[in-house]
Amino acid sequence: MKRYGAEFIGTFWLVLGGCGSAVLAAAFPGLGIGLLGVSLAFGLTVLTMAYAIGHISGCHLNPAVSIGLWAGGRFPAKDLLPYIVAQVLGGLAAGGVLYLIASGQPGFSVSAGFATNGYGDHSPGGYSFLAALIAEVVMTMMFLVVILGATDKRAPAGFAPVAIGLCLTLIHLISIPVTNTSVNPARSTGVALYAGGLALRQLWLFWVAPIVGGALGALVYRSIGEKKS
Repeated sequence: MKRYGAEFIGTFWLVLGGCGSAVLAAAFPGLGIGLLGVSLAFGLTVLTMAYAIGHISGCHLNPAVSIGLWAGGRFPAKDLLPYIVAQVLGGLAAGGVLYLIASGQPGFSVSAGFATNGYGDHSPGGYSFLAALIAEVVMTMMFLVVILGATDKRAPAGFAPVAIGLCLTLIHLISIPVTNTSVNPARSTGVALYAGGLALRQLWLFWVAPIVGGALGALVYRSIGEKKS
């Protein structure tokens, strides 16, 4: 239960910190942090939580990561469902807290986006469904390659959180214009439920694509990183 609690808290922090920076700080007049700031915020949530709870739960914070680690032989199947439930609940709790904070500003409306993910009319740059699908699959695939490589016993000890956090920052720098960057079904669900509408109708893609990408990333790393006996 401590591991599941850690995943709940970690995912809560990821969604509150990352999506919160997008909703509250990205376009703040005169002081907005913009795309670069939001990208760094997502990376910093993973970096800080990796050091805080990595030794408790492994700091997955993401159903696609848990599934990818299982596909990579690093995580038992029996823990998949409890981890995913804890992650989604953490994301939903963070979305609720963010909604309460954001709605304290006069004129607030979730119609402005609420840091949700999407394609077509719901894409920040108007990118197509196919572009969104490719971006989410490939970005999640590379995320898993970095996670599996950085946490390999042969990798330099103690630096995995830095590599993983910077990787997530880079992923956001690349793909925010395309889908607002998911690579994490719990992150997408955590805000889509409150935004409703098109964000909720398109949410299925941000479950399917990251999970496919996570599994592919595990296969890629196993093909290049496994030691031959």
